[in-house]
Amino acid sequence: MTSLFRSCVLIVAFSLGGAAPLLAQTFPVKPVRLIVPFPPGGGNDILARAVGQRLSEIVNQQIIVDNRGGAGGALGAQIAASAAPDGYTLFLGSVGNLAQNFVLYDKPLYDPQRDFTPVTLLATSVFALVVNNAVPAKSVPELVALAKAKPGALNYASGGSGSSLHLAAEIFKHATATNFVHVPYKGANAAFVDLIAGQVQMMITTMPAAIAHIRAGKVRALATSGRKRAAVLADVPVIAETVPGFEVLNWQGVTAPAKTPAALVQTLHGLFTTTLKRPGMNEALAHQGLDAAGAGPEEFGALIKSEIAKYGKVVKAAGIRIE
Repeated sequence: MTSLFRSCVLIVAFSLGGAAPLLAQTFPVKPVRLIVPFPPGGGNDILARAVGQRLSEIVNQQIIVDNRGGAGGALGAQIAASAAPDGYTLFLGSVGNLAQNFVLYDKPLYDPQRDFTPVTLLATSVFALVVNNAVPAKSVPELVALAKAKPGALNYASGGSGSSLHLAAEIFKHATATNFVHVPYKGANAAFVDLIAGQVQMMITTMPAAIAHIRAGKVRALATSGRKRAAVLADVPVIAETVPGFEVLNWQGVTAPAKTPAALVQTLHGLFTTTLKRPGMNEALAHQGLDAAGAGPEEFGALIKSEIAKYGKVVKAAGIRIE
């Protein structure tokens, strides 16, 4: 096909409204930028680089991980939302910046549902409920009984007010009708130092952050927050065994700017699901305590909507607001 003929075909395709399908068929023809709204080295960054490396092998184009930390993830989200809806700028979002932040802030800087188009849910992980070894409770029922016997006497740590760890613990408090006192820290690492030392008694934290301390015997795991037991802690029950229906997940997914053509979104979804099936991908995710997902645009969009509603109720009940 000559260059002139190819150009004519493109012109006709655009004039007949076939631009989006045509772009989807040829995508990508240049490097793709994947914005991560946090500094390098964190869990989201590690996930982005693991997925990006394998995706680049599939499409024969560079996947550029662009770390844009700041404002609790809002800076990177704003940059991604304002990009051209052509598939070449994508956003690695999480439960924090695609659901929780929207209901936490008095004046949100973006609307996850209005400003983004869901592409793929990449991975999910559970939280772990851990206690200091001196806490006499050896199970969730015993912890709940202890908390109810001494209302306000037990403290729980989090990585900061409004963090995923804070909100997960508030959901647990509401579900069990208990009264633990919140002690916020500047990050999960600082919280773990005091938890291990016995300055606080409990913490609901991410699995990657907890697993090394649990295995070393520095803290005791009472339960995890998924529907079924976590493979890495198969002997630890789930909270739902005590509180039926309880489930709190941490998750990450890819979104594109709003108004990205549907055909292109489907192409992107197909590329990411293929990436998740690459050899070694499951092992790379499992090493971080993550489970591969792969849910498509509609299912991922429904998850974002439901999570916004769920955390909206939590934030309102707990009276949490961030200006």
